[in-house]
Amino acid sequence: MPFHEMFEPDGSIRPCYAEVQKWVERTGISGLNRRLDEAEAIFRRIGITFAVYGEGGDPERLIPFDLLPRIFTAQEWRVLDKGIRQRARALNAFLHDVYHRGEIVKAGIMPADIIYQNSAYLAEMADFSPPGKVYSHIVGIDIVRTGPGSFEVLEDNCRTPSGVSYMLENRDIMTRMFPELFAQGIVAPVDDYPAELLKSLKEVAPPACKGDPVVVVLTPGSLNSAYYEHSFLADLMGVELVEPADLFVDEGRVWMKTTLGPKVVDVIYRRIDDEYLDPLVFRPDSLLGVPGIFNVYRNGGVTLASAPGAGIADDKAVYIYVPEMIRFYLGEAPILDNIQTWQCGKPDECAYVLENLHDLVAKEVHGSGGYGMLIGPKSSKDEVEAYAARIRADPGKFIAQPTLDLSTVPTLGPASVVGRHADFRPYCLVGKQLRLVPGGLTRVALTEGSLVVNSSQGGGVKDTWVMQD
Repeated sequence: MPFHEMFEPDGSIRPCYAEVQKWVERTGISGLNRRLDEAEAIFRRIGITFAVYGEGGDPERLIPFDLLPRIFTAQEWRVLDKGIRQRARALNAFLHDVYHRGEIVKAGIMPADIIYQNSAYLAEMADFSPPGKVYSHIVGIDIVRTGPGSFEVLEDNCRTPSGVSYMLENRDIMTRMFPELFAQGIVAPVDDYPAELLKSLKEVAPPACKGDPVVVVLTPGSLNSAYYEHSFLADLMGVELVEPADLFVDEGRVWMKTTLGPKVVDVIYRRIDDEYLDPLVFRPDSLLGVPGIFNVYRNGGVTLASAPGAGIADDKAVYIYVPEMIRFYLGEAPILDNIQTWQCGKPDECAYVLENLHDLVAKEVHGSGGYGMLIGPKSSKDEVEAYAARIRADPGKFIAQPTLDLSTVPTLGPASVVGRHADFRPYCLVGKQLRLVPGGLTRVALTEGSLVVNSSQGGGVKDTWVMQD
């Protein structure tokens, strides 16, 4: 049986969930479901939707919200906090290294082809150091729990980890609907995230910046699946939300068009993929880019957050080596473990994977969003065979992991509280210092027995509480 985070081994309620249990008993399941309907009506009214493309019909939908919080004790959070910060430091050190001397390759710790033949590696970034040597300014680390004290990292997100708007909106809804649960001050706040994000972005202003840095959020536009989050964060930081057409390059700087005339921009929190960023350097057919912006960036006239080329650290083949990165760059033992992972690019490991695929989870190394993966135990024989054929055709594009006994968290069902599998994404901010609000996004698989928590695959979200001492 998987570890249920609400219960002790003897079946009693864990102390951190005691107040929630009292609240459930006091309100009743039908009362909680009525409040859930109210919460979803609020979400729809304020427009918290995400887009799913290629499915026909109305692509806009709500991510299902679950009313019962996921709780970490103060002691559990201390371990997570240290492990997350450590990983963010190592990933940024790795990115600086691979775009400069490549010491980790020279030391024989990582093979060169995983890095330099990777489509996410940008040769245009070679020998360039962004301000503060920060490449990934927001590091989202996906963590799963497999036991009372067992936390493991599922993957790293160093480009533009999404979902932080849900972390903030989930907390806002819970505070509004159940003020009595927060009145005791036992839940650590997360609402200073936008202010902390703005501080981090200002700390990496480019050499050309004089005075208080001007920060903007760059969005591809309202048709992007995460547009709500782009506008939400710009609003909370008190900065402009801009589209590429609002920006232009002149005299070695990036300028923003305003009603009062052009205004120089120092830091761009960009939510546009590398390849679409500058049609003069990357894709010439891109209508989303700002011509000349990359040259201004390389010459110290603007900061792009995150740095182009940071996506190499997201790759699932690179993920395997993060514990070694921590030892190599920081001289420390990893605080958070990786999940055991087999590289199909290695013949002996590939043979093992193909022989045991029905028991494993297989993923594309560049995949995201729950797409392109196979959960062996939940798949038919034909599906396993078809996926095996894909691996044989191009082994280096795949990794495999054991099917984990993920912990379950209390989730509101129609007639009772049920256990559902979940993961956790905290957001570590990197500027001159590292910042981490006590919380993150808990994604939950709402289907019984399912291990897929991604919103694009039918998962939901819930508020995450870190209890204060």
